[in-house]
Amino acid sequence: MTLDRRTFLRAGAAALAVPARASTRTAPLSGAIRAIAFDAFPIFDARPIAGACEREFPGRGAALIGAWRTRQFEYQWLRALGGRYVDFWQATADALIFACESIGVAAPSAKRDALMQEWLRLDVWPDVPDTLRELKRRGFTLAFLSNATPNILGANLVRAGLASLFDHSISTDAIRTFKPDPRAYQLGVDTLNLRREEILFVAFAGWDVAGAKWFGYPTFWNNRGAAPAERLDGVPDGTGATLRDLLGLLGNK
Repeated sequence: MTLDRRTFLRAGAAALAVPARASTRTAPLSGAIRAIAFDAFPIFDARPIAGACEREFPGRGAALIGAWRTRQFEYQWLRALGGRYVDFWQATADALIFACESIGVAAPSAKRDALMQEWLRLDVWPDVPDTLRELKRRGFTLAFLSNATPNILGANLVRAGLASLFDHSISTDAIRTFKPDPRAYQLGVDTLNLRREEILFVAFAGWDVAGAKWFGYPTFWNNRGAAPAERLDGVPDGTGATLRDLLGLLGNK
């Protein structure tokens, strides 16, 4: 698999963009969908981490979060390609050290630790709880399929009071790789014991849309940042600014 490096860097920066203003939907998917697998960030709002960077480093927060998120994605990608795996937490911590050095700020361990702890205190987007409850009411199996560690996923689900809505919490850490490695998407098939055509994948980043479509998942792009479509030959089955648009894509059940 060959992925464009600049595409990954743009995708990481787009994760902190303002909420999207528009949504598009195709015709409802067929009744074949039995489960919905979410990336972490259609559920969890990572934007407050930028505010934490500004609190710790006044006047340098924007530069820091930009450098950090870019290197965070890049380190995951490069380590997966190079066979030098560390988990999401360690890759993120390493990226933070590099980001601080790259913008020239002194970052004692206490400040870095404070920023890393923000990954365990993420809020959910406002539209998430009601949408998840409606999906459960309709009988769908709900799961995460994320690069984030089980600890990050679990801590934030418990904090949000939504743990009971998820049937599975699948981290690519289980096989020591990161999306968009096809083996990462295969975890959803193996864990849910369903065909890929029966699992709708909900992506936050455009590159994750492409990876899921290449694998063969029906895909919804929760494009909260109004990002342009990636030129990676992976067109989502539906796109929406919030998870509520997902309900329309699935039709009535």
